Amino acid sequence: MAEDALDILALGEAMVEFNQTGEGNGRLYLQGFGGDTSNFAVAAARQGARVGYLGALGDDPYGAMLRRLWDEEGVDHASVLADAAAFTAIYFVTHDERGHHFSFFRTGSAASRYTAAQLPRERIAAARVLHLSGISLAISPTACDTAYAAMAIAREAGTLVSFDTNLRLKLWPVDRARAVMSDVIARCDICLPSYDDVVAIFGLTDPDALVDHCLRLGAKQVALKLGEKGALVADANGRHRIDPFPCQPVDATGAGDAFGGAFVTRRLAGDSLLDAGRYAAAVAALSTQGYGAVAPIPRADEVRARLASG
Repeated sequence: MAEDALDILALGEAMVEFNQTGEGNGRLYLQGFGGDTSNFAVAAARQGARVGYLGALGDDPYGAMLRRLWDEEGVDHASVLADAAAFTAIYFVTHDERGHHFSFFRTGSAASRYTAAQLPRERIAAARVLHLSGISLAISPTACDTAYAAMAIAREAGTLVSFDTNLRLKLWPVDRARAVMSDVIARCDICLPSYDDVVAIFGLTDPDALVDHCLRLGAKQVALKLGEKGALVADANGRHRIDPFPCQPVDATGAGDAFGGAFVTRRLAGDSLLDAGRYAAAVAALSTQGYGAVAPIPRADEVRARLASG
């Protein structure tokens, strides 16, 4: 394995976040970071994995902010290109009695223009896991083609593929999402669906039936995220229901991404499905106790201390 080989390479669109704080009659926003696969990458890095990111940013202040974030978090961004002809995507999070809501400004972003020819084949082949999401596939036809090319490189090299559904129906119609995601689930080793996503895609509502469906499609292991109800993890040899970890949530933005990054990291470290699921549930819960997708993600020492304290 190459000296610069990474545990995880995440592919997708990193974004700068502006999250409504509730102060100033709702007019004050906290600047943070997002983009589901970048959130995943930071969560994995904070749990001790060697992580890198793939994609493109605009040659602009927001792109520079994301690179500083990755430097601080130890996420390798040497393979993230700067596209001077495009921009770094941003989004806003607002909150009301129904929960949190997103407004995205991403059409034509640098990440959506990233092509298969720009993929670093050797780095993907050397990594232990390639991670991508439904958003990685949905932001543009080019991005979808690039994600498929990355998966083909990974599978040929024996690199595992991790996939989070992260359905965004503003990006593509549900019929296309169903067709593409079913195909990608069939190609993945670790499937990280969210309950609401797969209910919308597959029309099933029972968690066990949803897990069974993903396994039948071809996923080797499934960690179904159930939000405040915990999680359900399974492979061909068995399954475990993961109880929700106690917390005092204020903002659930990025909690599912944090779960995924922690789960994959702990599986690579040798944890059982059950132990990885419990650890990931704790990370996800703790990440909801502050505002933003990235800032509240706990580090490994905090997670272990909280798990040990019961």
